[in-house]
Amino acid sequence: MKSTSRRILSTTLPTLLALMAFVRPANAQNPEVQQQVADIKESMAKNKRAMASYTWTETVTISLKGEEKKQEHFQVRLGPDLKPQKTSLDPPAAAPQGGRLKRHVVEKKTEEYKDYADQMKALAQQYVPPDKERLQQAYAQGNVALGPAGGAPNEVQLVIHNYLKPQDSMTLVFDKTQKELLRIQIASYMDDPKDAMKLTVQFSRLPDGTNHVSSLMIDGVSKQLSIAIQNAKYQHV
Repeated sequence: MKSTSRRILSTTLPTLLALMAFVRPANAQNPEVQQQVADIKESMAKNKRAMASYTWTETVTISLKGEEKKQEHFQVRLGPDLKPQKTSLDPPAAAPQGGRLKRHVVEKKTEEYKDYADQMKALAQQYVPPDKERLQQAYAQGNVALGPAGGAPNEVQLVIHNYLKPQDSMTLVFDKTQKELLRIQIASYMDDPKDAMKLTVQFSRLPDGTNHVSSLMIDGVSKQLSIAIQNAKYQHV
């Protein structure tokens, strides 16, 4: 019996090894996907270095159920670690008006939506800008695919699943001629998948060709809380 098993193994093992040599991840069979991932990673690295020579203003508008609740203004530049460093441009906030009970209620509601807004911004920062190592990992796992072609012939669309969290998705629209990101659409969630978060990012080009995030909209669906971020007034430092 053992002799028979050894003969079967010796016969089938070479065949299995030969078959395995031809089995490749799906992405490895699509050189276009591989090239677009490489181009996006290179573009992001180049533009991040270029942005280190700029300072700009950032306007953050927080709205709850369509009503503006807070607007903040910052002066921003990238630090030595290429992470944003922000300085507030706003005067100190005025104390809440009314009696003690009313002030307490206002302060509590403000703190609740502010904490949630901070969590939304923290999650968004894990997606924007896309991390080159996470992109490569998603590609290696077969989670990157070419989406439907956009309206312009120079545009390519990459759809990434399970980028940061299970069942999330990130769609990158990339100009393959200029080699720059045009926009990003993200569908994710907070701690619970039922607590959905949608994120839309638009990119623009500065006069010297540097590609940057011009606007960013974060939509906390279940809380009906939205954060709109506008970047403007870019200057060399």
